[in-house]
Amino acid sequence: MVFRTLHDLDRTAGTVRLVEVGSAHVVHKAGTDIVLVPQPSSDPNDPLRLPQWRKNVAFSILCTFIFLVNFAIGGLAPAFLVLSEEFDKSIPVTAYLLTYCILCLGLGNFFWVPSAIYFGKRPVFVLASGLFFAFTLWTAVATSYETLFAARIISALAGGSTEALGAAIVNDIYYLHERGSKMGIYMVALSTGNAIGPLISGFTVTAIGWRWFNWIATILCGITFVAVVFFVPETRFERQYDRGIAESEDGQEGESKTAAVEVEHVDSHADASIPARKSYWKQLSLWSGVPSDTNFFAIFFRPFPLIIYPAVLWGVLSYAMSLVAVVAVNDLNSFVYQVAPYNFTAAINGLINIPSLIGNLFGCFTSGYLLDRFAEWRARRNDGIFVPESRLPLVVIPGVLVPVGTLLFGFAAEEKMHWAVGYVGYGLVAIGLSATANIAMIYVMDSYYPVAAEALLLVNGFKNVVAFGFLHGIVTWVGESGYEAAFGTLAGLYIAIIGLAIPLYYFGARIRRHTSSQWKLINWAL
Repeated sequence: MVFRTLHDLDRTAGTVRLVEVGSAHVVHKAGTDIVLVPQPSSDPNDPLRLPQWRKNVAFSILCTFIFLVNFAIGGLAPAFLVLSEEFDKSIPVTAYLLTYCILCLGLGNFFWVPSAIYFGKRPVFVLASGLFFAFTLWTAVATSYETLFAARIISALAGGSTEALGAAIVNDIYYLHERGSKMGIYMVALSTGNAIGPLISGFTVTAIGWRWFNWIATILCGITFVAVVFFVPETRFERQYDRGIAESEDGQEGESKTAAVEVEHVDSHADASIPARKSYWKQLSLWSGVPSDTNFFAIFFRPFPLIIYPAVLWGVLSYAMSLVAVVAVNDLNSFVYQVAPYNFTAAINGLINIPSLIGNLFGCFTSGYLLDRFAEWRARRNDGIFVPESRLPLVVIPGVLVPVGTLLFGFAAEEKMHWAVGYVGYGLVAIGLSATANIAMIYVMDSYYPVAAEALLLVNGFKNVVAFGFLHGIVTWVGESGYEAAFGTLAGLYIAIIGLAIPLYYFGARIRRHTSSQWKLINWAL
């Protein structure tokens, strides 16, 4: 068993030159002084060299897939009161239709990501999207609580492929200066699935029944499965990561000696070592080989030591608490507003997802496009050098608004305040699922780019496990302690975890240098 440091893969430790004028040694974004990070290789099959339209089509399909996973899984919540009566189950047991799915969405990552690293990302997405379609269909024809529960669990396990692998594919095909914007759009798809699903479900359940919501999800999933088969290529690629301007051992910046290449024009006949460009159909092959220097079980266990890296651990906890806050409201709001004194129908209750949708969009803007522009601005003020910690200050936005929203919903539910108070609270809470989660994942990707898939596996896998631990008992907790105490505690925990971004901002670069060069925890093989 061989252990290596991250420095063996990438000597930059995440600190790179993003802005440089007048250099012939590195490739820039056309017409700008923005350095392309990572630098594209001379291989015409490098996913960074895919035509922009193919990147955007594949990315759009990934966004649709993750939208539908959250649409179908979270969308059934407004029907919980109806389902509890139809299947004669208690409220806590009915809520398992969501809470156990949250757990399985995370656990699925621990199978799909190692499989994608070993067999390739494309075959995993094709298989996972096919399974998700099949078992979403099963939820539409389920005739008992047990069969509905089983179908949703298996579909959640299949849907678990979307979060870590989707983000990893974004990492494969887009550059650092695009990463925030693209991940912002990706998080829009994820978070709006959680908002639009219950919104549509509320009206559907009221008008024609809960099964028809599942039929709508099934049809959309079937169309997406076909799109995955024909338009999402393989993006796995063996890359040299330390090109461009990197941080040297003494903390100063120095230029890599690796020669740059032209991005758009590569003559594959000029050098016999450069492979020919694959045809469209070859790029859609479900087989791209397996690593010769390791095996599946080594890859399965390889990510776990990364959990002690501070950026990864903070990413897990901050994303988890954002998810807990959102799903807690989503899990409980029908039990607040569909009974006295409100007595809302499922359709009217579903309108709570309109402020949630607005909050998600605001959060995605602050952690997407604005995050990229902020990072570029900080790099220009730092002599062109980008450090991952430069993105962290924007976490102050959800760090203030999410606890306020959590308290608003908790107090409104406990004191039976006007319904608008709780609705506005949910809108503020929803900012966290998009903004905090996106900043956390991008910070991890920037810090540990060569092992981004493994690191994102831990963030997306464990955050669901942590969230499940809270949500499994949320109904009982609220019943015993009340909404004020429960949601007040959630607000306090969120503030404490987000506050850890402060020491990361000041000491994160030093920690990354040390862990990258001294900790032999990664890239090991049997």
